[in-house]
Amino acid sequence: MRIITGSARGCRLKTPQGQETTRPTADRVKESVFNILGSMVQDRRVLDLFAGTGNLGLEALSRGAAAAVFADRTTADLIRENARRTRLEDRVQVLSGDVFAILRRLEAQGERFSLIFCDPPYHKGLWQQALAAIDAGNLLAEDGILIVEHGADEDILPALTHLERREHRRYGHTTQVSFFQWRDYAGAEEEEP
Repeated sequence: MRIITGSARGCRLKTPQGQETTRPTADRVKESVFNILGSMVQDRRVLDLFAGTGNLGLEALSRGAAAAVFADRTTADLIRENARRTRLEDRVQVLSGDVFAILRRLEAQGERFSLIFCDPPYHKGLWQQALAAIDAGNLLAEDGILIVEHGADEDILPALTHLERREHRRYGHTTQVSFFQWRDYAGAEEEEP
């Protein structure tokens, strides 16, 4: 697994021993996601939920995002190591603990993010739970984009009041990625991913 382009292009990321705690996003899926986002990554403030290796947030930083907050229960040290490897550590904050408790804490602090990646373990209902929490809160900036990676057979969206799925892609028999924005975002037609 590597950073595809930008300031840390070609840098290999450290992965954990075994795959019990993390399932890194495949390079081809990551490349497709960032091709869809294009220049929308520039100068954005990023939140990477269920961050694992830090793969998605570090790719965003390499491509010009301003700063990234990484949240994961078990891989904080691995994310810090990968931030050092990519020489992006000065724009990285790593939060260790329950992702939903971290979401509540960030919300209480008035934090907002223009780009949120959510890539939890498949088939545990975590992506729906995170999507519902973000829909009910204010963590996503007005012009923000939420990118959710979930299993190819996980098609049931939770009831959403404020967010709307704008784009949806399938990758083989294992993965799909959904892009969400605020339903009433005026620029959605012009900037749709």
